[in-house]
Amino acid sequence: MPRHFSTLLAAATLALAGGGYAIAQQPKTAPAKAAAEPRSPDGKRYLAQPLVRNQFFADPSAHVFNGKIYVYPSHDVDAGIPDDDLGNQYAMHDYQVLSMDRPGGPVTVNPVAIDVKDIPWASKQTWAPDAAYKNGTYYLYIPARDKQGVFRIGVATSKSPTGPFKAEPTPIAGSYSIDPAVFTDTDGQSYMYFGGIWGGQLQRWATGRYDANGGDTDLKRDDQPALSAKIARLSPDMKSFAEAPRDVQIVDDQGKPILGGDHDRRFFEASWLFKRNGKYYFTYSTGDTHYLAYAIGDTPYGPFRYTGRIMEPVQGWTTHHSIIDFKGRWYLFYHDTQLSGKNHLRSAKMTELRFNPDGTIQTINPFKD
Repeated sequence: MPRHFSTLLAAATLALAGGGYAIAQQPKTAPAKAAAEPRSPDGKRYLAQPLVRNQFFADPSAHVFNGKIYVYPSHDVDAGIPDDDLGNQYAMHDYQVLSMDRPGGPVTVNPVAIDVKDIPWASKQTWAPDAAYKNGTYYLYIPARDKQGVFRIGVATSKSPTGPFKAEPTPIAGSYSIDPAVFTDTDGQSYMYFGGIWGGQLQRWATGRYDANGGDTDLKRDDQPALSAKIARLSPDMKSFAEAPRDVQIVDDQGKPILGGDHDRRFFEASWLFKRNGKYYFTYSTGDTHYLAYAIGDTPYGPFRYTGRIMEPVQGWTTHHSIIDFKGRWYLFYHDTQLSGKNHLRSAKMTELRFNPDGTIQTINPFKD
């Protein structure tokens, strides 16, 4: 989910040359200005280069379908809206799917899969999506503001992983907030994880009902269990919830809930779930402390024990992400603001994810030095 990074260092537009990914079938727009070696504002070199350089794609949800990688990102545009903590500057309005045959291979930017004008219930801000596949149909899960300005989550379908997608006429009943992530277990059952605070409005649902006056930055929950991501089992049609959403439980080593004041470990946004060696890894962003964190559980519902960090802070807001297994090797997809130096114009990236023998994840530094 996109967010404002108020402590981002001012940066000039950053360069694009060196060690990146090849690009195929790009729309004819001007590329970013080249330079000898792209670096961060403090002079550090980047670990990875953008998947795409002449458009801005963020919040990359990656999947392997039929042996090929498909990335479902949000599509950043510059609408001339000043930054604020509610994310109004993130004015994305359509989706384009990125595809590649292998990690490091040429990246294809496919045609527009769906635009907000083609989603009957939505008014604006098509933020971080996700996708799933079942029985010959591809499902695109879309968070957007409805006609009343409330974030809901809808679904669109296609027979192709790249679209075009046709939206259902109404959002999923019982859905709210942002950042849908759909996990399908080995038994074929699918679950949706969702939610994000501040601009994602999750705090406005703290009582179970929408409160338009719910606090957006001063949540006053430091000594209480942190607001949590939600989980709901999906119906067989993949278009509706089979149950009421419930909290995703993130606990410490003693089994106690992570508190709202624990900004280094608490959930903020950007849920993802994957399964490895029989364990369920719930991964998420801590938001204003800019970490990607993870917690491990024994079921899709948790509870999930906080285990550590996946990634240290990037340039920009850390960060919506996804994790896939491609032919026995694991990859993290994330974004940063390397090319633009602007927190609402982000670039999707990927890097290999490595595990220790005990199943813990080796923390990634997004810079080389």
